[in-house]
Amino acid sequence: MANHPEPSSTRPAAHTSAHEQPFLTLHTTVVLLVCLFIGVVVGILTFLSTGLAAGAVLAGLTSTGASIPITRSLIK
Repeated sequence: MANHPEPSSTRPAAHTSAHEQPFLTLHTTVVLLVCLFIGVVVGILTFLSTGLAAGAVLAGLTSTGASIPITRSLIK
């Protein structure tokens, strides 16, 4: 049997520094996810009540945008 050397598992180090900020903070991510959930629920309910896809999309987008300031102030 031939002795094969194990392949070296050297990976390039990820560029991380102590002062680097994340792209989105945890607060922003939670607020956006909650607002997206609200928009999807409103869009689905609108579609189920009217049957119009375009109106449901508009209602979902509007409720998503309108719920951002309220959710931002409620989640701290």
